[in-house]
Amino acid sequence: MLLCDLKAPKGVRKRRKIVGRGRGSGHGKTSGRGHNGQGSRPGPGMKGMLEGGQMPLIRRLPKVGFRSHRPVLNQVVNVKSLNKFEKGETVNAESLKAAGLIQSLNKPFKILGTGELKKSLIVQANSVSKSALDKISKAGGKVEAEPLTQEKTDVKKTKK
Repeated sequence: MLLCDLKAPKGVRKRRKIVGRGRGSGHGKTSGRGHNGQGSRPGPGMKGMLEGGQMPLIRRLPKVGFRSHRPVLNQVVNVKSLNKFEKGETVNAESLKAAGLIQSLNKPFKILGTGELKKSLIVQANSVSKSALDKISKAGGKVEAEPLTQEKTDVKKTKK
């Protein structure tokens, strides 16, 4: 058998639909696009969210929740991972970065209370959970910088 003898099986090669070539072609007049209207015109057509008079789905569903446009994303460090450090060592952002516990020095980090701490350490952090604070103090260590607290301030509206 030669390469020139090979042929595609019958029905594999499909002929392209030729439209708009008169009524005798079978695809004349409207070219398979139905009758007049937006669907018969060239271009992108209708958007998927339009439902033609019915209340759109996005308006039928209730509004829920709130997502801040600028959320505070803390890097998480658990108390059990602080056991990597030597007894009495000062733990700060630079030492955590060097140990590979945080990714960036520019982003804030928070120490959480998961696990147990077996060594007394001096922790320098702005954000520490209450359980982590208890575990650090029980192990004989201390937190030098106070945890950040959000004070609720009453804003009074003044009438003019």
